[in-house]
Amino acid sequence: MKLASLRHGRDGRLVVVSDDLARYVDAGLVAPTLQAALDDWNRVAPLLQALSADLENGVEPGMPFDETAAAAPLPRAYQWADGSAYVNHVALVRQARGAELPESFWHDPLVYQGGSDHFLGPCDSIHLFDEDWGCDMEAEVVVVTGDVPQGVNREDALGFVRLVGLVNDVSLRNLIPAELAKGFGFYQSKPASALSPVFATPEALGERWRDGKLHGVLKVDLNGAPFGRAEPHVDMTFDFGTLIAHLAKTRALGTGTIIGSGTVSNRDADGGPGRPVADGGKGYSCIAEIRMVETIRQGKPRTTFLRYGDRVRISMDDELGRPIFGVIDQEICR
Repeated sequence: MKLASLRHGRDGRLVVVSDDLARYVDAGLVAPTLQAALDDWNRVAPLLQALSADLENGVEPGMPFDETAAAAPLPRAYQWADGSAYVNHVALVRQARGAELPESFWHDPLVYQGGSDHFLGPCDSIHLFDEDWGCDMEAEVVVVTGDVPQGVNREDALGFVRLVGLVNDVSLRNLIPAELAKGFGFYQSKPASALSPVFATPEALGERWRDGKLHGVLKVDLNGAPFGRAEPHVDMTFDFGTLIAHLAKTRALGTGTIIGSGTVSNRDADGGPGRPVADGGKGYSCIAEIRMVETIRQGKPRTTFLRYGDRVRISMDDELGRPIFGVIDQEICR
Protein backbone atom coordinates (compact mmCIF):
# COMPACT_ATOMS: atom_id res chain seq x y z
CA MET A 1 0.00 0.00 0.00
CA LYS A 2 1.22 3.47 -0.93
CA LEU A 3 0.02 6.66 0.74
CA ALA A 4 0.35 10.35 -0.07
CA SER A 5 -1.04 13.70 1.05
CA LEU A 6 -2.51 16.20 -1.37
CA ARG A 7 -2.20 19.87 -0.47
CA HIS A 8 -4.99 20.82 1.91
CA GLY A 9 -4.63 22.96 5.02
CA ARG A 10 -1.66 22.37 7.28
CA ASP A 11 -1.67 18.56 7.30
CA GLY A 12 -2.76 17.64 3.80
CA ARG A 13 -5.51 15.29 2.65
CA LEU A 14 -4.77 11.56 2.80
CA VAL A 15 -5.00 9.55 -0.43
CA VAL A 16 -4.17 5.98 -1.39
CA VAL A 17 -2.00 5.79 -4.51
CA SER A 18 -1.74 2.94 -7.01
CA ASP A 19 1.46 0.93 -7.10
CA ASP A 20 2.51 2.54 -10.40
CA LEU A 21 1.69 6.02 -8.96
CA ALA A 22 -0.66 6.71 -11.86
CA ARG A 23 -3.92 7.01 -9.89
CA TYR A 24 -5.22 7.77 -6.45
CA VAL A 25 -8.38 7.44 -4.42
CA ASP A 26 -9.41 9.77 -1.60
CA ALA A 27 -9.12 8.20 1.85
CA GLY A 28 -11.00 10.91 3.73
CA LEU A 29 -13.81 8.62 4.85
CA VAL A 30 -11.23 6.36 6.53
CA ALA A 31 -8.83 8.99 7.89
CA PRO A 32 -8.56 12.69 6.97
CA THR A 33 -4.76 12.86 7.30
CA LEU A 34 -1.82 10.49 7.41
CA GLN A 35 -1.15 11.37 11.06
CA ALA A 36 -4.77 10.47 11.90
CA ALA A 37 -4.30 7.14 10.14
CA LEU A 38 -1.09 6.45 12.07
CA ASP A 39 -2.78 7.34 15.36
CA ASP A 40 -5.40 4.60 14.76
CA TRP A 41 -3.26 2.30 12.60
CA ASN A 42 -4.52 -1.11 13.76
CA ARG A 43 -8.09 -0.19 12.81
CA VAL A 44 -7.39 2.04 9.84
CA ALA A 45 -4.62 0.14 8.01
CA PRO A 46 -6.91 -2.73 6.88
CA LEU A 47 -9.44 -0.22 5.56
CA LEU A 48 -6.75 1.64 3.63
CA GLN A 49 -5.43 -1.68 2.34
CA ALA A 50 -8.91 -2.51 1.05
CA LEU A 51 -9.00 0.83 -0.79
CA SER A 52 -5.61 0.04 -2.26
CA ALA A 53 -6.80 -3.37 -3.47
CA ASP A 54 -9.91 -1.83 -5.05
CA LEU A 55 -7.71 0.73 -6.82
CA GLU A 56 -5.34 -1.93 -8.15
CA ASN A 57 -8.19 -4.20 -9.28
CA GLY A 58 -10.13 -1.44 -11.01
CA VAL A 59 -13.07 -1.53 -8.61
CA GLU A 60 -12.15 2.08 -7.81
CA PRO A 61 -11.22 3.91 -11.05
CA GLY A 62 -9.35 6.60 -9.16
CA MET A 63 -8.12 9.98 -10.31
CA PRO A 64 -4.81 10.83 -12.04
CA PHE A 65 -2.08 11.31 -9.44
CA ASP A 66 -0.04 14.48 -9.94
CA GLU A 67 3.11 14.61 -7.83
CA THR A 68 3.31 18.38 -8.19
CA ALA A 69 0.01 18.61 -6.29
CA ALA A 70 1.37 16.52 -3.44
CA ALA A 71 2.45 17.89 -0.11
CA ALA A 72 4.91 15.97 2.00
CA PRO A 73 3.16 12.77 3.18
CA LEU A 74 3.53 14.22 6.68
CA PRO A 75 3.62 18.01 6.17
CA ARG A 76 4.47 18.30 9.86
CA ALA A 77 5.41 15.54 12.26
CA TYR A 78 5.74 15.09 15.99
CA GLN A 79 9.39 14.11 15.63
CA TRP A 80 12.16 14.05 13.01
CA ALA A 81 15.32 12.27 14.09
CA ASP A 82 18.12 11.85 11.57
CA GLY A 83 20.85 9.30 12.03
CA SER A 84 24.20 8.73 10.39
CA ALA A 85 23.94 5.06 9.51
CA TYR A 86 26.69 5.19 6.87
CA VAL A 87 29.90 5.53 8.83
CA ASN A 88 31.77 5.62 5.50
CA HIS A 89 30.37 9.13 5.00
CA VAL A 90 31.55 10.25 8.45
CA ALA A 91 34.94 8.61 7.92
CA LEU A 92 35.49 10.55 4.68
CA VAL A 93 34.66 13.83 6.38
CA ARG A 94 37.13 13.04 9.16
CA GLN A 95 39.82 11.89 6.73
CA ALA A 96 39.52 15.07 4.67
CA ARG A 97 40.00 17.10 7.87
CA GLY A 98 42.92 14.95 8.97
CA ALA A 99 40.97 13.92 12.07
CA GLU A 100 40.83 10.45 13.54
CA LEU A 101 37.52 8.55 13.52
CA PRO A 102 36.62 7.48 17.07
CA GLU A 103 36.15 3.71 17.40
CA SER A 104 32.77 4.31 19.09
CA PHE A 105 31.34 5.57 15.80
CA TRP A 106 31.25 1.96 14.52
CA HIS A 107 28.94 0.72 17.27
CA ASP A 108 27.22 3.82 18.71
CA PRO A 109 25.02 5.63 16.12
CA LEU A 110 25.10 9.38 15.65
CA VAL A 111 21.65 10.99 15.76
CA TYR A 112 20.36 14.56 15.84
CA GLN A 113 16.81 15.85 16.28
CA GLY A 114 15.79 18.12 13.43
CA GLY A 115 12.90 20.48 12.80
CA SER A 116 9.66 18.63 12.15
CA ASP A 117 7.16 21.49 12.17
CA HIS A 118 7.42 21.90 8.38
CA PHE A 119 8.45 19.48 5.65
CA LEU A 120 8.69 20.63 2.05
CA GLY A 121 6.61 18.93 -0.60
CA PRO A 122 8.50 16.84 -3.18
CA CYS A 123 8.39 19.56 -5.84
CA ASP A 124 8.73 22.61 -3.58
CA SER A 125 11.63 24.93 -4.29
CA ILE A 126 14.46 25.32 -1.81
CA HIS A 127 14.46 29.01 -0.96
CA LEU A 128 18.02 30.08 -0.19
CA PHE A 129 18.75 33.50 1.24
CA ASP A 130 22.51 33.41 0.60
CA GLU A 131 24.50 31.14 -1.74
CA ASP A 132 27.52 31.53 0.53
CA TRP A 133 25.74 29.40 3.15
CA GLY A 134 26.77 26.34 1.13
CA CYS A 135 23.45 24.70 0.30
CA ASP A 136 23.67 20.93 -0.16
CA MET A 137 21.25 18.09 -0.80
CA GLU A 138 21.38 14.86 1.21
CA ALA A 139 19.56 11.89 -0.28
CA GLU A 140 18.40 9.51 2.45
CA VAL A 141 15.93 6.78 3.29
CA VAL A 142 13.33 7.43 6.01
CA VAL A 143 10.93 5.30 8.01
CA VAL A 144 7.83 6.33 9.94
CA THR A 145 7.12 4.48 13.17
CA GLY A 146 4.14 3.68 15.32
CA ASP A 147 4.35 4.01 19.12
CA VAL A 148 7.74 2.56 20.09
CA PRO A 149 8.21 1.54 23.74
CA GLN A 150 11.29 2.59 25.66
CA GLY A 151 13.99 -0.06 25.77
CA VAL A 152 12.85 -1.96 22.67
CA ASN A 153 15.44 -4.28 21.13
CA ARG A 154 16.59 -4.17 17.53
CA GLU A 155 14.51 -7.14 16.33
CA ASP A 156 11.26 -5.95 17.90
CA ALA A 157 11.92 -2.35 16.78
CA LEU A 158 11.49 -3.32 13.12
CA GLY A 159 7.92 -4.35 13.86
CA PHE A 160 7.06 -0.72 14.57
CA VAL A 161 8.02 0.51 11.07
CA ARG A 162 4.79 1.63 9.42
CA LEU A 163 6.05 3.35 6.27
CA VAL A 164 9.21 3.81 4.20
CA GLY A 165 10.15 6.72 1.94
CA LEU A 166 12.89 9.11 0.83
CA VAL A 167 14.02 12.53 1.99
CA ASN A 168 16.20 15.37 0.77
CA ASP A 169 17.72 16.48 4.07
CA VAL A 170 18.84 19.96 3.05
CA SER A 171 22.00 21.23 4.76
CA LEU A 172 23.74 24.60 4.82
CA ARG A 173 27.29 23.31 5.01
CA ASN A 174 29.10 26.58 5.60
CA LEU A 175 26.98 27.31 8.69
CA ILE A 176 27.63 23.92 10.28
CA PRO A 177 31.19 24.38 11.64
CA ALA A 178 30.36 27.47 13.70
CA GLU A 179 27.20 25.88 15.07
CA LEU A 180 28.90 22.64 16.07
CA ALA A 181 31.75 24.60 17.64
CA LYS A 182 29.25 25.91 20.17
CA GLY A 183 28.75 22.32 21.34
CA PHE A 184 24.97 22.43 21.13
CA GLY A 185 24.21 20.88 17.74
CA PHE A 186 22.51 21.87 14.49
CA TYR A 187 19.82 24.49 14.10
CA GLN A 188 20.30 27.26 11.50
CA SER A 189 22.33 24.90 9.31
CA LYS A 190 19.39 22.49 8.96
CA PRO A 191 16.43 24.15 7.17
CA ALA A 192 13.27 22.32 6.08
CA SER A 193 13.74 18.91 4.44
CA ALA A 194 11.67 17.58 1.53
CA LEU A 195 9.90 14.20 1.62
CA SER A 196 9.14 11.95 -1.33
CA PRO A 197 5.61 12.22 -2.79
CA VAL A 198 4.66 8.74 -1.61
CA PHE A 199 5.43 6.55 1.40
CA ALA A 200 5.02 2.78 1.12
CA THR A 201 4.31 0.10 3.70
CA PRO A 202 7.11 -2.46 4.17
CA GLU A 203 4.78 -5.14 2.78
CA ALA A 204 4.34 -3.18 -0.45
CA LEU A 205 8.11 -3.14 -0.95
CA GLY A 206 8.43 -6.93 -0.83
CA GLU A 207 12.05 -8.11 -1.01
CA ARG A 208 13.26 -4.53 -1.36
CA TRP A 209 12.66 -4.14 2.39
CA ARG A 210 14.54 -6.73 4.41
CA ASP A 211 16.83 -6.82 7.44
CA GLY A 212 15.84 -3.24 8.26
CA LYS A 213 17.33 -1.93 5.01
CA LEU A 214 15.94 -0.65 1.71
CA HIS A 215 17.41 -2.49 -1.28
CA GLY A 216 17.76 -0.74 -4.61
CA VAL A 217 19.60 2.14 -6.28
CA LEU A 218 19.11 5.64 -4.89
CA LYS A 219 19.19 7.95 -7.91
CA VAL A 220 20.44 11.50 -7.42
CA ASP A 221 20.57 13.77 -10.46
CA LEU A 222 22.00 17.28 -10.45
CA ASN A 223 20.97 19.56 -13.30
CA GLY A 224 19.91 16.58 -15.40
CA ALA A 225 23.15 14.62 -15.00
CA PRO A 226 23.63 11.48 -12.85
CA PHE A 227 25.30 12.48 -9.59
CA GLY A 228 24.63 9.51 -7.30
CA ARG A 229 23.69 5.87 -7.78
CA ALA A 230 24.42 4.52 -4.30
CA GLU A 231 22.72 1.43 -2.88
CA PRO A 232 21.20 2.06 0.58
CA HIS A 233 21.59 -1.54 1.76
CA VAL A 234 25.33 -1.53 1.03
CA ASP A 235 27.78 -0.11 3.61
CA MET A 236 24.88 0.63 6.00
CA THR A 237 26.57 0.25 9.38
CA PHE A 238 23.34 0.62 11.37
CA ASP A 239 20.07 -0.77 9.99
CA PHE A 240 16.77 0.88 10.93
CA GLY A 241 16.08 -1.59 13.70
CA THR A 242 19.33 -0.56 15.34
CA LEU A 243 18.58 3.14 14.83
CA ILE A 244 15.10 2.83 16.33
CA ALA A 245 16.38 0.85 19.33
CA HIS A 246 19.09 3.47 19.84
CA LEU A 247 16.56 6.31 19.82
CA ALA A 248 14.26 4.46 22.22
CA LYS A 249 16.98 3.66 24.74
CA THR A 250 15.89 6.35 27.21
CA ARG A 251 12.42 7.37 25.98
CA ALA A 252 9.46 6.07 24.04
CA LEU A 253 8.83 7.30 20.49
CA GLY A 254 5.42 8.61 19.50
CA THR A 255 3.40 7.52 16.50
CA GLY A 256 4.44 9.43 13.41
CA THR A 257 8.11 9.71 14.34
CA ILE A 258 10.20 10.07 11.16
CA ILE A 259 13.69 8.58 11.29
CA GLY A 260 16.33 9.23 8.63
CA SER A 261 19.23 7.01 7.64
CA GLY A 262 21.67 9.84 7.11
CA THR A 263 23.39 10.42 3.77
CA VAL A 264 23.58 7.18 1.81
CA SER A 265 27.23 6.50 1.10
CA ASN A 266 29.05 3.63 -0.64
CA ARG A 267 32.72 2.87 -0.88
CA ASP A 268 34.30 2.02 -4.21
CA ALA A 269 34.75 -1.61 -5.28
CA ASP A 270 38.38 -1.48 -4.14
CA GLY A 271 37.36 -0.25 -0.69
CA GLY A 272 38.50 3.31 -1.34
CA PRO A 273 36.39 6.48 -1.50
CA GLY A 274 33.61 6.36 -4.05
CA ARG A 275 34.13 7.56 -7.61
CA PRO A 276 31.85 9.85 -9.64
CA VAL A 277 29.16 8.17 -11.75
CA ALA A 278 30.86 9.53 -14.89
CA ASP A 279 33.99 7.57 -13.92
CA GLY A 280 32.14 4.30 -13.43
CA GLY A 281 31.49 4.69 -9.69
CA LYS A 282 28.30 4.90 -7.67
CA GLY A 283 28.73 8.60 -7.15
CA TYR A 284 27.49 10.52 -4.14
CA SER A 285 24.27 11.39 -2.32
CA CYS A 286 25.48 14.85 -1.32
CA ILE A 287 27.95 17.43 -2.60
CA ALA A 288 29.91 17.46 0.65
CA GLU A 289 31.08 13.92 0.04
CA ILE A 290 32.52 14.57 -3.42
CA ARG A 291 34.24 17.63 -1.97
CA MET A 292 35.77 15.45 0.75
CA VAL A 293 36.98 12.95 -1.87
CA GLU A 294 38.44 15.77 -3.95
CA THR A 295 40.24 17.09 -0.88
CA ILE A 296 41.67 13.65 -0.09
CA ARG A 297 42.81 13.00 -3.66
CA GLN A 298 43.67 16.47 -4.94
CA GLY A 299 44.31 18.54 -1.84
CA LYS A 300 41.27 20.80 -2.16
CA PRO A 301 37.58 20.62 -3.18
CA ARG A 302 36.57 21.66 -6.68
CA THR A 303 32.82 21.00 -6.81
CA THR A 304 30.71 23.95 -5.69
CA PHE A 305 27.66 23.74 -3.47
CA LEU A 306 24.23 24.39 -4.94
CA ARG A 307 23.58 27.68 -6.71
CA TYR A 308 20.42 29.52 -7.73
CA GLY A 309 18.79 27.72 -10.63
CA ASP A 310 20.29 24.32 -9.84
CA ARG A 311 17.85 21.39 -9.84
CA VAL A 312 18.06 18.25 -7.70
CA ARG A 313 16.13 15.03 -8.37
CA ILE A 314 16.03 12.08 -5.96
CA SER A 315 14.22 8.79 -6.58
CA MET A 316 14.42 4.99 -6.58
CA ASP A 317 13.07 2.87 -9.44
CA ASP A 318 11.38 -0.52 -9.42
CA GLU A 319 12.19 -3.37 -11.82
CA LEU A 320 10.16 -1.65 -14.57
CA GLY A 321 11.99 1.65 -14.21
CA ARG A 322 9.10 3.35 -12.38
CA PRO A 323 9.79 5.49 -9.29
CA ILE A 324 8.71 3.55 -6.20
CA PHE A 325 8.19 6.62 -4.02
CA GLY A 326 7.79 9.22 -6.74
CA VAL A 327 10.43 11.85 -7.41
CA ILE A 328 11.79 14.64 -5.21
CA ASP A 329 12.38 17.38 -7.78
CA GLN A 330 13.55 20.72 -6.40
CA GLU A 331 15.02 23.93 -7.75
CA ILE A 332 17.25 26.25 -5.72
CA CYS A 333 15.60 29.67 -5.70
CA ARG A 334 16.52 33.06 -4.32
